Amino acid sequence: MKNSLAALVVGFVFAIGLGLSGMTQPQKVIGFLDLFGNWDPSLIFVMAGAIVVHFITYKIIRKRKSPLLSPDWHVPTKKEITPALMLGSFIFGVGWALGGFCPGPAITSLASFDKTPALFVTSMLVGMFLFRAVDKKLKLQK
Repeated sequence: MKNSLAALVVGFVFAIGLGLSGMTQPQKVIGFLDLFGNWDPSLIFVMAGAIVVHFITYKIIRKRKSPLLSPDWHVPTKKEITPALMLGSFIFGVGWALGGFCPGPAITSLASFDKTPALFVTSMLVGMFLFRAVDKKLKLQK
């Protein structure tokens, strides 16, 4: 129960941050990717701010023996670059560039009841289920 409540609070804070920074607006992302047109550099400042906060807090938090709500740290151990990782990264980037959303802002934008984020999230979920089906057959992940 504590983990679910913590996840809800963290998700809520993340959604507020996305909304305040304007990152739930696809035109912000598309404007950032439009290098030779009407370029909008504001996404750089949002990313830089997030990186600085993460860098500092990660160093402090990792000094603890364990996280607050778990007996162990859950840190990724895989370091190899696989074809599945490359393909997934490419698909993510194309979807981000075409839709102007990545998953967090898209889910947050569902609260607007606009059809664009709903279409994006639906497409994202369909893509996830399709990948799962293809992965079962081709064993892309180890």
